[in-house]
Amino acid sequence: MSKLILSMDGLVLKEIVLNKERTSIGRKPVNDIQIDNLSISGQHAIITRILGDAFLEDLNSTNGTYVNGQPVKKHVLHNSDVIELGKYRIKYLIDSSTPGVSGTELADTAALKPFEIGTLNPAEPLPAGTNTVRTRNMQSRAMSTSVGHLLEHLGVIQVLTGVNTGQELELSKPVTTLGKPGYQVAVITRREQGYFITHVEGQVFPLVNGEQLGIQAHKLNDNDIIEISGIKMEFFLRT
Repeated sequence: MSKLILSMDGLVLKEIVLNKERTSIGRKPVNDIQIDNLSISGQHAIITRILGDAFLEDLNSTNGTYVNGQPVKKHVLHNSDVIELGKYRIKYLIDSSTPGVSGTELADTAALKPFEIGTLNPAEPLPAGTNTVRTRNMQSRAMSTSVGHLLEHLGVIQVLTGVNTGQELELSKPVTTLGKPGYQVAVITRREQGYFITHVEGQVFPLVNGEQLGIQAHKLNDNDIIEISGIKMEFFLRT
């Protein structure tokens, strides 16, 4: 279980267990974490939990939100990150003794290397001139797209551009994080209804089939083309 340690000038003021899906921070009493100080906006920031992971979002606050000294709008929280709100500090901690705390698997698509991610394996070589997307489309036509069938098949991301073209990442975990921390990050969540992609960090939103994502989770369909951190990837369902 993750928790927050609120402090000011080195003095611990409060410890908060993150056991809610959304935890609001701000000056108004309606917030889950109220900080009664004029440097804090009425609704300053919010922390959203997806399974074992936490995502911080600044709510257009007057004085901004910082993590480890850097201003952020959206940020994937990591163990021991320090959120800075004016003179106040909120340290994010994960209890490592709790099994299965985080389902996240980080794939830095700007520098994807097989030895960095255990589940990342080179794809089987394709015949010369084979169009990867066309091949996947042929596979998908033989597959039902009903929700029931979606749950039976494993989602896979295949890299289409860059030095790692052809490599695959199986989306076997409940949450998989893709992108380059500090620049552009998105998460793909595996739900009963299928796979969904959500933007969580960076001013530039990822693209799906050439269209920019919105703030809401977007359901992925077979053979969707995702572009994150300048790298194009194809999502497909493996039979």
